[in-house]
Amino acid sequence: MLEINGLSKSFNGFSAVSDGSLRVEAQETHAIIGPNGAGKTTFFNLISGHLRADEGTVRFFGQPITGLSPSQIVRHGIARSFQHINVFPRLTAVANVQVAVIARRRQQLRFFGSAGNQQREAGDLLSIVGLESQADRIAAELAYGQQKQLELAIALAAEPRVLLLDEPTAGMSADETRKATGLIKRIQGARGLALLFTEHDMDVVFDIADRISVLHHGERIATGRPGEIRDDPKVRGIYLGEEWKN
Repeated sequence: MLEINGLSKSFNGFSAVSDGSLRVEAQETHAIIGPNGAGKTTFFNLISGHLRADEGTVRFFGQPITGLSPSQIVRHGIARSFQHINVFPRLTAVANVQVAVIARRRQQLRFFGSAGNQQREAGDLLSIVGLESQADRIAAELAYGQQKQLELAIALAAEPRVLLLDEPTAGMSADETRKATGLIKRIQGARGLALLFTEHDMDVVFDIADRISVLHHGERIATGRPGEIRDDPKVRGIYLGEEWKN
């Protein structure tokens, strides 16, 4: 479904990602883990078009999308969230999602002509992520976890086939994390999405990932099923620690 081969990116001689390659299958949940500075967010930015790769290719259903703009990649069916919340803070929750609906429909010049339909769709998406009661609240007034839910609704407005989630539970309490991961899995199952995500909470990773790739100093050092990654001595030495050994 999503095939990444040899992606590389350097900044002033520093190699942030080197020969990054992986495959994401249809409806798969694939986690990318690694220490801070391993290149996870840069890797996401290369896939989603927010950075231009120095080398390598990204293919979606066999079609090359390397070098396309973020908006073009979204229209192909790949949507993402960000490590730091990326919403319009002065707009209401429903208006945030409505903007994304308009972008998908390419109706920027016909905003008022079908505003009712757009708002209804935005409201439906807020219901899916559990924010229907917060539709008219200003985004900046929402709790942190609710802003994460809003960002997920914005991503879903693009009707993606693949969701890229960068640290979806960062900054959340244990209860918020449990609710967020449950919501993500329900949405993924209901919509038949593939999910590629980065995450520092290893309980989340080993609970929901079908496969895990490990980055270190911008290079992929391992890919495998959760049990394989947990038992990999190199991964434990670099990142997990011995406490994750079965």
